[in-house]
Amino acid sequence: MIIVYTGNGKGKTSASVGQAIRALGNGIPLCFVQFMKSDVQAGEQIFLQQLLQDNLYIGGKGFFRKEEERPKHREAVLACLKWIETKKELVSMLVCDEILYAYHAKLISKEEIENLISFCSANKKHLVLSGRYAPDWLMEQADIVSEIQEIKHACTKGIPAQKGIEF
Repeated sequence: MIIVYTGNGKGKTSASVGQAIRALGNGIPLCFVQFMKSDVQAGEQIFLQQLLQDNLYIGGKGFFRKEEERPKHREAVLACLKWIETKKELVSMLVCDEILYAYHAKLISKEEIENLISFCSANKKHLVLSGRYAPDWLMEQADIVSEIQEIKHACTKGIPAQKGIEF
């Protein structure tokens, strides 16, 4: 199965973590990689590290805001892909958190994502892809697509991010 969590609302990573927990609860071995998030010790990172140990890779460099930061972000994406290469044969599910944001920022190519899809499809492995801006070509290929839309968020009222809610 190819599963996509996208949209501008809060909860794409949470949905990916939930999918991972459901799979693990059913004995499905998996690895989880965060393409854009840095190791800030967010709640899900702490929990996943305890749960997955070596099957978690937090490879991102944080928000991509300036063009001069492109090389370090591209290097981080390449490191994530290299890590996946070492794990993909050993697991039945691969969760790629924020890979779609990396794609939108042109830090990962369509071909690189299609290679993951092809490998997982050919080897009957599940692939979870999350992030804003899912392209149409991916949504057409996916078996499940969930779009998470923001209706209301506290940040628009100036309320800062809350531990245990946003991180």
